[in-house]
Amino acid sequence: MATNPEPTHERCRARREGDFGWHVGTLLRAYEAAVAEVVADVPHGSRGYQVLDVVVHGDQPTQVALAAHLGIDRTVMTYLIDDLVEADLVRREQSPTDRRARRVVATATGRATLAELERRVRAAEDATMGVLAADEREVLRGLLRRVACGLRDIDVTGVGDPPVELPMAAVRP
Repeated sequence: MATNPEPTHERCRARREGDFGWHVGTLLRAYEAAVAEVVADVPHGSRGYQVLDVVVHGDQPTQVALAAHLGIDRTVMTYLIDDLVEADLVRREQSPTDRRARRVVATATGRATLAELERRVRAAEDATMGVLAADEREVLRGLLRRVACGLRDIDVTGVGDPPVELPMAAVRP
């Protein structure tokens, strides 16, 4: 039986050079598996974590806006928020500008829980992207943020993130 001395990542690169969908899909599946384990105790898992993250860090003024921002059906969002309220991670408040609207606000427990989850999610992300150096991971995160925000038409300029430039050292032939 002949062995192939070429490293696995080199064989993968040679076979999958132009297959962007495979690359993104493989990364997404690995990310989802790693993060699902970390956020398993949050109601609705990864989706609940995303909602909590946007509630703490975002500026979505209402439950409806939160659903639209995350691409979650409004009815599903209602049940998701109900479960986050029951877990004491968020609470609903009447909007100060529209008494018919309800804002979703993080509780102290929710903010503390998110801070710990962010640390653990970041560690899971770093493990998933372990083949990259730390600076390469930051470049990838920045590029993905720029693409995702561009697709959602969200302006990321002036929000604390410097423009992402791909250093030549991060490009590996």
